[in-house]
Amino acid sequence: MKNSVKLSRNEKKLTQEELAEQVGVTRQTIGLIEKEKYNPTISLGLKLSKVLNKSLDQLFWLEEDVNEN
Repeated sequence: MKNSVKLSRNEKKLTQEELAEQVGVTRQTIGLIEKEKYNPTISLGLKLSKVLNKSLDQLFWLEEDVNEN
């Protein structure tokens, strides 16, 4: 899953720590989401969406597999 969390966070001029505090997770969790090493729960995705003022579709999307027909 791809995401634009880091870009959206930077647009809002928030640090990872500030964003983490607002959505109730650790800074490390935000870092892992931004590196695409952790997929957030629906609940966390919705919280991120609200804080970053983006839709879920703007924040997260599936990368198309080029081998799929």
